[in-house]
Amino acid sequence: MTVPPVTPAPAASPAASATPSVAGRIRVIMAKPGLDGHDRGAKVVARALRDAGMEVIYTGLHQTPEQIVEAAVQEDADAIGMSVLSGAHLTLFRRVSDLLKERGADDVVVFGGGIIPEDDITELEQMGVAAVFTPGARTGDIVDWVRSHVGPVSSG
Repeated sequence: MTVPPVTPAPAASPAASATPSVAGRIRVIMAKPGLDGHDRGAKVVARALRDAGMEVIYTGLHQTPEQIVEAAVQEDADAIGMSVLSGAHLTLFRRVSDLLKERGADDVVVFGGGIIPEDDITELEQMGVAAVFTPGARTGDIVDWVRSHVGPVSSG
């Protein structure tokens, strides 16, 4: 199966203004943090969320937690979905969660997936990761979860 490419968002710059969310649409940042260069799963999930009517911004490969959080704040995202296959999931998710708190954006729902050992999922949940999807998760289940656990930011 060939998946059409998802165009990465341009690198976030502090001078860029936030894009207002489209009424009623969930805005999701899909991110590939760290050194892992395998992004097919992230692109498949991004496409499934987009096809389900959500607004998805894919940040591209090798993003730092700082870049991911900056994109979420600037894009007024409702959620951040991170795909981690490198084994650095505890460090990367913790840093993103800490940065969201520092920026006053801890209402952004964080979920993720990838090669994450079962023993680490409980620790991720304790640090505030709302859901972890491991290999074999159906895209329909991810879409349904996002729809039921993530809501668009109210406009005032």
